Amino acid sequence: MKKILIVIALFFSVLATQAQTKVTSVQPAEKSQDDDESLAKDYLSQIMGVALSATSNMKLFHFVYDWIGTPYRFGGSSKKGIDCSAFTKELYSEVFNLDIKRNSRDIFSMVSPVGKDELKEGDLVFFKIHSRRISHIGIYLGNNRFAHASSKGVAISSLDDAYYSRYFYKGGRLLSSFKGGDLDLSDVDKSSSTN
Repeated sequence: MKKILIVIALFFSVLATQAQTKVTSVQPAEKSQDDDESLAKDYLSQIMGVALSATSNMKLFHFVYDWIGTPYRFGGSSKKGIDCSAFTKELYSEVFNLDIKRNSRDIFSMVSPVGKDELKEGDLVFFKIHSRRISHIGIYLGNNRFAHASSKGVAISSLDDAYYSRYFYKGGRLLSSFKGGDLDLSDVDKSSSTN
């Protein structure tokens, strides 16, 4: 319901902007597509609290947006309910076309640890919540924000929140041996990121 209200509000704001324009010009289809992508980036930037740039992987942000609000279910792996590691596995499969392990501790074995200040869009963030072992995982989006399946469902949270800051363990970037070469995730499949 919340998503529908946001989309309706966005639609009416676009209509109001167009109604205020006295001169309309015929734009080439390619410019219209650029405008649509720019509008989508602005919209997703506001929703997710992350400034999307020309180099942002829109496929990543569309995927996260489509899953926001999906309920949490331990062991779940569908829109009926999903846990943090299944959400991460599904995202990496759909967005980056990479098959990663299913458990957050096993996924950590596939990464090269990076500090909080070195995180890039698409990197992983690991937490030790009430445990000595890794117990939670999310995907870094930028601006200290990350997407994850929390106990409240799939959401976007901030690493600056007291709770997540307290339990943050490490960031991680998938090792090149698991990616089939030396590959920066922010460069993966940008050509199809508008799909």
